[in-house]
Amino acid sequence: MYSTLVATIAARGQSRTLGYAEQAGAVLFATVLTAIAAQISIPLPFTPVPFTFQPMIVLVAAAALGARLGMTSQILYLALGIAGLPVFALSPTLPQGAARLLGPTGGYLMAYPFAAFVAGWLAERGFDRRYVTAFVAMACGLAVVFAGGISWLALFAQPAAGFAGAIRVGLTPFIAADLAKLLVAAGVMPSLWWLRTRRDR
Repeated sequence: MYSTLVATIAARGQSRTLGYAEQAGAVLFATVLTAIAAQISIPLPFTPVPFTFQPMIVLVAAAALGARLGMTSQILYLALGIAGLPVFALSPTLPQGAARLLGPTGGYLMAYPFAAFVAGWLAERGFDRRYVTAFVAMACGLAVVFAGGISWLALFAQPAAGFAGAIRVGLTPFIAADLAKLLVAAGVMPSLWWLRTRRDR
């Protein structure tokens, strides 16, 4: 097991209480970043799923936080959204609140905690220390997001279209752009670890 970046920072020669407070602050920060990323939303005419930067924020934050805290940050995000706070992406048809989880993007949203757990779990095994393995960890998390989103579209949101239709509107339009975003996002954690190592020398 490897220490995550947040755990390493929180454990730097200080009281346990302060370390816990820093971890809680990091969880809240990840939640806020996820909500901010949702506001950068681009509707696409050929799919009910908008283009956002949320998945990348979810995965990078999870790599920094680890499985348990990463998952917690996304559960908190969903809880805030269910409570009615305007943290979900803007929608011309669906209001903020719990009803959003019943819409076409509900599967993606509900997959965020599980995707964060996967990416964080791999980070706890050192995958976030090098570019290639960081890419693999985030790709695994992204696969969880797409699996949740496509399954929800096919089974609940648009069952008439089936899985083929769900893949056509829920995966195909996004896969190239999301892989490109992963190529950038995968460099974040190794870079932060490198800076951390240099500072400690």
